[in-house]
Amino acid sequence: MNIKEVHTQEKPVSAISLFKSDQGNATAIQILQGEKLKEHITKIPALLVCIDGEVIFENEKGIKETLRPGDYIHIEPLVTHWVLAISKSQLILIK
Repeated sequence: MNIKEVHTQEKPVSAISLFKSDQGNATAIQILQGEKLKEHITKIPALLVCIDGEVIFENEKGIKETLRPGDYIHIEPLVTHWVLAISKSQLILIK
């Protein structure tokens, strides 16, 4: 299976579970061009990996990183953050 085939609908932001276990999970996220994954927090550390496209990750601490295919960022727990898609993007979130 290919990550680009996981999302069957063209919703602005789509999140689909890829893997779950008692020790963590992985979620496929698709964000359409110009759309935003709105502000939110995570209670545990997370890793966001860009598979395809280009996004800007920002958080309330002033971090602003552009992610392109192969780039990743560690997400701090309890810090508000959001993601804006510069182009249609495929991401993997690992918690």
